[in-house]
Order: sequence, then C-alpha cells, then structure tokens
Amino acid sequence: MDIEIRGMYAVVDVETTGGKYNEEGITEIAIYKFDGNEIVDQFISLINPERPIQPFVVNLTGINENMLRNAPKFYEVAKRVIEITEDCTLVAHNASFDYRMLCTEFNRLGFVYERPSLCTVALAKKLIPEQASYKLGRLVRALGIPLSDRHRAAGDARATVKLLKLLLDKDLEKNILKQVLRTKEHDQVARKFLHLVEQVKPATGVYYLHNQKGDVIYIGKSTNMRKRVNQHFTGKSRKALKIQLETHSVSTEETGSELIALLKEVDEIQLHKPKHNRMHKNDNIRFGLEEGVTMSGYRFLRIAHAQDGNDYVTTFKNLNNARKTLYFFAQKYTLCLKLVGLESPKEACSHVEINQCMGACMDKEKTEQYNERVQQCINRLRFPSPNLLVIDKGRTHDERSVILIQDDQYKGFAFVSLNYQVTNVDMINTLITPMKNSRAARHIIQQFIRKNKVKEIITLDATP
Repeated sequence: MDIEIRGMYAVVDVETTGGKYNEEGITEIAIYKFDGNEIVDQFISLINPERPIQPFVVNLTGINENMLRNAPKFYEVAKRVIEITEDCTLVAHNASFDYRMLCTEFNRLGFVYERPSLCTVALAKKLIPEQASYKLGRLVRALGIPLSDRHRAAGDARATVKLLKLLLDKDLEKNILKQVLRTKEHDQVARKFLHLVEQVKPATGVYYLHNQKGDVIYIGKSTNMRKRVNQHFTGKSRKALKIQLETHSVSTEETGSELIALLKEVDEIQLHKPKHNRMHKNDNIRFGLEEGVTMSGYRFLRIAHAQDGNDYVTTFKNLNNARKTLYFFAQKYTLCLKLVGLESPKEACSHVEINQCMGACMDKEKTEQYNERVQQCINRLRFPSPNLLVIDKGRTHDERSVILIQDDQYKGFAFVSLNYQVTNVDMINTLITPMKNSRAARHIIQQFIRKNKVKEIITLDATP
C-alpha cells in the first residue's frame, strides 16, 4: 500500500527525568511545525513532571527541580501539543523515544495519542551513509549545521529541523520517506503493545503471552518482566514478529527470586508446551557426574552421558563445562586426574610429579584419606545435605521463598512470612507448591547454591 507523503511536520524534542522504563516524565518539550521549507508555528515549554529527576539528567541538561516547581504540568499543555501536531508527521532524532514519551504522558491522562512518525536517525543512516556517528551533536557538526543549547529541547529540535530539511532535499525519489513513514494502522499496533507493556510490572517473575483464545503461546522469566516483554514487542527477528502477530494479552506471576522464576519457567514450559518456546535451555543437560569405587577401594568420579532415572552427583550442559568444573575441583581437593576420568586410566596421572596427586593412581595413598577428600568434593558439587531448605528473596520485603530438598529430591517451593519459623518442615510441607523433580530443576538449584546466589541454606534432620 502506498503511503501518502505529508507536507507538514511536527519536529519534536523532549527532555525527561530519566529512571525506569515508562516511569519517566517529560521535563521540557519543544515542537516546531515545519512545512518542508520553513517553521510556521512553535511551542516550547518546561514541564513539571511531578516526579524526581535523576542526578545524571540534571548534570546533562541543567534542568533541576527548582526550575520546574512553577512550570505547567503536562495536562495543562496537552491541548496545545495536540493542536500543533494535528495532521502532521511527528519527527524526532530517535523518534521511538520522543513518541513513546508523548504517548506515555497522554496515556496517563486516559487519552490515546496517535501520529505517524519519522526518525531522522534512520533517514540519515540511509541518505548520508558512513558517518562517524549518528548522535545528534556529532552528526550536525559534521554536516555544518549550527547547534546551540545542546540537551535542551529547543536547541535540539531546531537542529533537527535543519537536519530534516537537508534530508528531504537529498531524498529526490521520496522512496526512503515512503519506507520510514509509518501508517496510522502501524501506530495502532504499536499502541496496543505499549498498553500491554504498561500492565507488566518491572519485577522478577514469570510472564505468559496469550493468543486471542487465551492459549499460552510463550513463557519466559526475567528479573525485569516489563523490559523483557517490551523486547518481544520491539524485536525484528522472525520469531519476535510471529509472537507480535499472535499476542493478544499478557499475564504474569511475580516470584521475587530469580531462582524461583527459573524453576517455575522450566515447570510451566514442560506443562503447557507453548508453540513459540523451544526446548528450555536447562532441559538440554547432556552430561552427569557418576561416582563409584575401584577394585582397590578408591572412590572415583567420571563424566557420563546423562540418562533419565539415573542419580548423578551433579549435571552439566556440555562436555567442556563438565571437564572444566571437574578439573577445578580436582585441584581444589587434590584429587587424582586418573580417578576423576580426566587422564588415561592406564598410567599414573601427571599431577603426581608436581605433588598435586598423593599417589592414589598408584595405590600409594591411604584410601580413607583420599575418599574423605572425594566426599568433600561431592558435598560441594551436589546438594550440601540430602535434606535442606534453600532460602531466597520473596515477593515483598517481609517474605522469603523456600525450596525444599528431601532425600536429595526437589519437592517444590513456598513463600513464607518472616514471622514464621522457617525450619518448621511440617509447615513448609503444608505450604509447598509441589514441583517436578526434573534433572533441569536440580541442575538449576545446584548451580545457584554452588555460586552462592541464594540468601541462606538450612540443613534439616534426616526425614523419618
């Protein structure tokens, strides 16, 4: 479909408070109405954002809270913004940001703001290729365009007007304008995604993308669900475009803990099998660490292809990671490279000569001493105890998440108040959400424990 090239442009620049995505506020706005030859109208104003300004933004723009105390709030200038941009193509340098900020401010007022938009960054990259930088300051200097009051709305918007005029002059065939200019229909799609993203909290948890029937088509986890969902809706890959086409709604479940989010993600993907989820990355755990005893009584460890139903000391995603980890722990606990399967079993290991092996490979070390170090290594690699609680962050400051391990099996997790006695196993069993004791789940928990990424580990008495 051909896109009509409009002859009127609203060149915009906004300065903002900074802060979390979609929680920023506009502190200054400049709009120049430009007919392709000259400026025919303009609107410039400071804005009271009714929220704090980030210190680095104050340093960058010079705009501080004292300057904005008596400035109009956005709702007081909203009508003027609508009027000056009516029947115009919105133009900005990095238009997605300025347009998003205007849409966000209007959305807070319950108003849907829609304009076709044009980005001078995208235009410049196509019409003036091979520039050293496409940041506004560097680009306009390279093109001989004057720029005053950098990082203030009026100065940046004036420079963008002059840049736009230069780009329009260069685009003789108008082909690039036709490609970059967005139709109203496209803007409506963008607004749908903006509305969905705004419903998602920037919190840790698991998110679900649903189609129009309500079916789950994708499951993911993130420490910032809003940011991650937005990446799905702004991605350009084939998978992202398919997800964008089919997504009708988003639901979320906060976990507070990244560990709980990972465990829940694994379980939910296995349960729902969403069409756009490939096999979960932690399902593809190909190797396990086995243990045994030699004819001489020495305990040995070896890497093997992981199979369902087998009990392993720990698991690994690939052979290289398995060998690296095992070599590290062999050095840490002075274990024989031959008896951990990293060197040929037919001869003494190379560490004998440098006194990093005590001679177990030649039956010269007492088996009790060697086996004790093997046990220390195993304790470090698998769960510290067959029965334990893994304590991590909760969804609120007065809550904790609890993972229950019994007889080396992952039983599930619960959220408990800090007022409860966390070591009360009967209470934990009552509150627990049962989960599948999958190889992937045990792998994730062991990795977090090994890397000290949990708040606390509580060893329990053996289960009766």
